[in-house]
Amino acid sequence: MLDRSSKVFVAGHRGLAGSAISRCLMERGFTQIVTRSRTELDLTDQAATYQFFKKEKPGTVLLAAAKVGGIGANERFPADFIEENLSIQNNVMGAAFWTGVQNLIFLGSSCIYPRDCLQPIKEQYLLDGPLEPTNRAYAVAKIAGIEACWAHNRQHGTRYIAVMPTNLYGPGDNYDLETSHVLPALIRKVHEAKQRNLPKVSVWGTGLVWREFLYSDDLAEACLFLLDCPTEDLGPLFNKHHPPLINVGMGIELQIRELVSKVIKVVGYNGSIKWDRSRPDGTPRKLLDSSLISGFGWKATTQLDQGIGLSYDDFLSRYGS
Repeated sequence: MLDRSSKVFVAGHRGLAGSAISRCLMERGFTQIVTRSRTELDLTDQAATYQFFKKEKPGTVLLAAAKVGGIGANERFPADFIEENLSIQNNVMGAAFWTGVQNLIFLGSSCIYPRDCLQPIKEQYLLDGPLEPTNRAYAVAKIAGIEACWAHNRQHGTRYIAVMPTNLYGPGDNYDLETSHVLPALIRKVHEAKQRNLPKVSVWGTGLVWREFLYSDDLAEACLFLLDCPTEDLGPLFNKHHPPLINVGMGIELQIRELVSKVIKVVGYNGSIKWDRSRPDGTPRKLLDSSLISGFGWKATTQLDQGIGLSYDDFLSRYGS
């Protein structure tokens, strides 16, 4: 079990995943949680990142910092997504190894897997086929992060784990309609339609694609679970034949049409939906096989209806009723 008095650096603590991890660490009794905002530390700046690690000397790193966004943002800014994410990953992992960090969790994304992947998606399906074109640049950056974890483990004997969550949502999410993911975008769209008494809400795509969703606090619990597990109990993650990659999901999927219905019910909107078929759907189906982490003894607990309600409460607390 990780020493609760050891110094833990949460990179990206203001984001969706990072804020959940920070809350989880505090709830678990960790007393030295180190965080920095982007204005305080630009992780794309190699010299600044190395200087920070030299000064703070954390024992454990949770790398949740990343440039993220929905389909629209990924299509418009692919160079930004690959360049910023590669810089953050390389700088943090390089500085971590340089200062002796043995334990690191790298957060990736389920978009690393092929667009037309077999379902449910197992870790070994990585690089088995072409990626989804709309977020290819982001996915390639995340795949490079997985390879970096594996390379450090093989060469230096570190304990760097690449955690691949399914579609995340929860408190602290990004509700900007131009850059957000599907669920927070739906919450905002449906809320604003209700406030303006609009008869219809426009939603991208056909609504026929399938997705799996994970509440952010459940991801945080999974990360702490993995850090607390003895290395010998995580044998499949540390070998020369497979990357230290592990899926984290609910194991339940639904069509976007059903997700929209759930959001409408939570928000209390009485209008109808207009499907904008000129907009992309993205990957047809994406359900992770999380049997590896469940075999270690962890499972998510927050059901989707409950999580959407908590997310809407968060939206109202931040943007008003």
